[in-house]
Amino acid sequence: MTTTTCDVLIVGGGMAGASCGYFLADDARVVLLEREEQPGYHTTGRSAALFYESYGNATIRRITRATRPFLETPPDGFAAGPILSPRGMLTIATEELVGRLDAQAAQEAGPRTEPVEGEALFALAPFLRRDRIVKGVYEPDAMDIDVNALLQGFLRGLRARGGSVVTDAEVSSLTRAGGVWRAETRAGRFEAPVVINAAGAWCDALAALAGVPPVGLVPKRRTAFTFDPPAGADVARWPGVDLVDESWYVIASGGRVLGSPADETPSEPCDAQPDEYDVAVAVDRIMTDTTFEIRRLASRWAGLRSFVADKSPVVGFDPSTDGFLWLAGQGGYGIQTSAGMGRLSAAMATGRGVPDDMTALGLTAADLAPDRPALTTGKQAK
Repeated sequence: MTTTTCDVLIVGGGMAGASCGYFLADDARVVLLEREEQPGYHTTGRSAALFYESYGNATIRRITRATRPFLETPPDGFAAGPILSPRGMLTIATEELVGRLDAQAAQEAGPRTEPVEGEALFALAPFLRRDRIVKGVYEPDAMDIDVNALLQGFLRGLRARGGSVVTDAEVSSLTRAGGVWRAETRAGRFEAPVVINAAGAWCDALAALAGVPPVGLVPKRRTAFTFDPPAGADVARWPGVDLVDESWYVIASGGRVLGSPADETPSEPCDAQPDEYDVAVAVDRIMTDTTFEIRRLASRWAGLRSFVADKSPVVGFDPSTDGFLWLAGQGGYGIQTSAGMGRLSAAMATGRGVPDDMTALGLTAADLAPDRPALTTGKQAK
C-alpha cells in the first residue's frame, strides 16, 4: 500500500473540511479525505442555505458576521457568479407567540431588523393567513447562498494552492506513533503530524478510531421537500418565512417552495432519508398558517445536522491527544459560517489562535474548546 505524507490531514469533504483546507493550504501541505465518491454528499449537498445573521446563538452569530465579507466579495475567480443573492427573512408569530418573537428580536444586537404588522406583513408574504399571523420581524439583509458554488470554490482553491482532495477514502484506522498520525483508507495510507476531524455526523466515530474521547455529538435529521406555488405567484420576490417557535419554515427555491418542519430528530450517522410522518406534519403545519394548498410534493429529502450540548461548534486541539484538532458540531449553521470557520480552524491548526477580527466580535477559544464545561462526555444536545 502506498503512503502519502503531508503536513495536515483533513477528514471530511463537506463545507467544514473544504473551507478549512482552502485557508490552510497557503501555510501547509494539505490532503483532504472524503469517504464518499464526491465531496459534500451528505449535509452540505442537501442544504438550501440562507445567510441569516440573527440565526443561532451568540457564538454562531459572531462567526456568521465574520463570514459575511468573504461571501459578499469572494476573491477573483473563486466562483463564476455571486455567492449571495437577495432574499430577506421574515420570522412570524401567531397571537400566542408574540412574546417569544419580541424576546428574540431583543437579543444581542447585530443584523438590521424591523418589526412588521398589518398590511406591511402581508405585502411581504401574501400567502400568510390573516386569521393566524399577527406580527413579524423582517431581516432585509438575509441572503440566499449558492451552496454548490461556495463548496466548489473552496475545493478549487485548495487544489490551486497545492492541496489534494481524495475521494472514496473512508478512514478505517487512525493511529498515532512517533509524532505522526497514520490513516488507513480504501484509497491508501496517509500520514501527517496533524489531523483535523471535519467528518460531520461521523466526528465522534472518527475520534473513537483515534482513541480520542467524544464530545457528545448528536446528529439530528432535518426533513425538507418542495411543492409548486399557486399559479402566477412571483415566488422570487418572497422572503424566507419561519414561525418563531421553529415548527416550520418555507423558502422559495428554483421556482418552487421549499418547506420543512424544522425537525431535529436524533439519528445515528447515516445516509439520512425523509420520514413520511415528518413530511406529513410539516405539510399540515404550513397549511394551517398559510394559504398554500399542498396536494403533491415535487421532491423530498433529509440531511443530518450535528450538535453538541450547547449548540456551539467545537473547534480546537483535543487536550488529551497531540495533533488532533476538532472541527465539529456546526449544526444547521455550517454554510453561513463557512468562511469564518475555515479561517478560524486554519488559524488554530497553525497555532495562531482566534483571528483578530473574530476576537473583536467577542469570540474566544474557550467558546469553542472541546473540553469546555458544557461538553461533559456523553451529554446530548437538547
